[in-house]
Amino acid sequence: MAQGFLPFQYETERGSSSATSHAGLMLYVELFQALGLRKAIEKEVGVRRETLGYSDWQVVLSLLLLNLAGGECVSDLDVLEGDQGFCKAYRAVENHGLQRRERRELGDRFPEGRARTLPSSSATFRYLAGFHTAVGGPEVKGAYIPPAPAPLQGLRRVNGQVLSRAQKHRRSRTATLDLDATLDETWKREAKYCYKHFKAYQPLNVYWWEQELVVHSEFRDGNVPAGFELRRVLAEALTYLPAGVDQVYLRSDSAGYDHELLGYCDDGKKERFGRIEFAVSCDVTPQFKAAVVQVPEEEWGPLYREEKGKKIATGREWAEVCFVPNRLCSKKRGREYRYLATREALSQPPLPGLAEQLDLPFPTMTMNATSYKIFGVVTNRDLPGAELILWHDQRSGRSEEAHAVMKNDLAGGTLPSGDFGENAAWWMIMILAFNLHTAMKRLALGPSWARSRIKALRFHLINLPGRVLRHAGRLIIRLPGDHPSFDLLLAARGRILALARAP
Repeated sequence: MAQGFLPFQYETERGSSSATSHAGLMLYVELFQALGLRKAIEKEVGVRRETLGYSDWQVVLSLLLLNLAGGECVSDLDVLEGDQGFCKAYRAVENHGLQRRERRELGDRFPEGRARTLPSSSATFRYLAGFHTAVGGPEVKGAYIPPAPAPLQGLRRVNGQVLSRAQKHRRSRTATLDLDATLDETWKREAKYCYKHFKAYQPLNVYWWEQELVVHSEFRDGNVPAGFELRRVLAEALTYLPAGVDQVYLRSDSAGYDHELLGYCDDGKKERFGRIEFAVSCDVTPQFKAAVVQVPEEEWGPLYREEKGKKIATGREWAEVCFVPNRLCSKKRGREYRYLATREALSQPPLPGLAEQLDLPFPTMTMNATSYKIFGVVTNRDLPGAELILWHDQRSGRSEEAHAVMKNDLAGGTLPSGDFGENAAWWMIMILAFNLHTAMKRLALGPSWARSRIKALRFHLINLPGRVLRHAGRLIIRLPGDHPSFDLLLAARGRILALARAP
């Protein structure tokens, strides 16, 4: 009997199969080992250290592979488990580098034998439950961030290991940190409503622009304002920056327009980094608009961007604004910051008398009978105004693209539980997968892959068909003949080997 319209059939292969549809995923397992993440997780996390079953690094690595392969929920581990060829290769290299005592201890965790390669859904949920604490709950009202339990802090330190290894092999003396929160919509009953009136969580991320890595991420409820306790989060992020970084810059949207945060950056009292130069979007208040109106017309200059050595008009103009907020002018020794404004003529101005009634997603004002979009920037940098505004605009590129990768390409957009701690651990493991993917592009694949999204890596590298064989005591993953990704795999393995041998 025909299975479908076209003349082909699906059948299952009897017995154990050596075929895999994730031949390239083993490359990430190799990079995971080469970066020393297995030992780091065992040292820092400690959720399952005293219990039988999968160890910390086995569960975390399984969830990392789930993210990279395209899974988005815990039950998707069964799809990877069903790839018998991948599981055969994974089990063959899992214990590589372990001493005999460590291998014996690993086997002793399964006194009745190990039935699966990857942990089951129930085992994974039990593991994630180790990150949840009963602090807070429904009785806590308003903005509240539960203290991070020790295992979650351990995951953050493991992430610091990725930063250190990336810095060692691709050094940068500068860290431009983009501070930004993102809304992660959810239908969990326990979730809180965000400022956009839907249920969500609102993680706050600190993104390292030069290395394209996430330095620090704090998982938060949706009702926690984006600007809540930013000084503390920045101070924590600075502790994760690896050796060799001696200059830090900060960029943020208007959520970062907090004078406590700006003062912390400007005071110059940080022993390691000194004064942190910043550019932050400021609130376009009526007082700021009044100062913008006072700017003479001849002081507005066009704003250009560079593209392939050519200047391209952006349609915006900029000017310095003489503005001192009440928070600073009320103090005898208030700080002095520069304020800049940009304006862009509306392509379709609102009808007369309706401008104040429109609910536009950006601030507007009318100057010389022309309606403009208005934005403001506050800074303590001495760069020329046009250069500084374009530098600040870079924040809206990679760091916001990173949010799309986290929620759409990886599993950050599908949270597993109603418990805050379990979701926080899931999010942090996703951050590790994000950074591991970046390390793969930057350290193993080379510059031509630096701007590639993970869907491109899945097509060219991860989801490769192969057959797993053993010959003369060696494990072989055999790809189809003349596959175009074969040379890419070999080149990447050579670079990973160099990483593993580096002192």
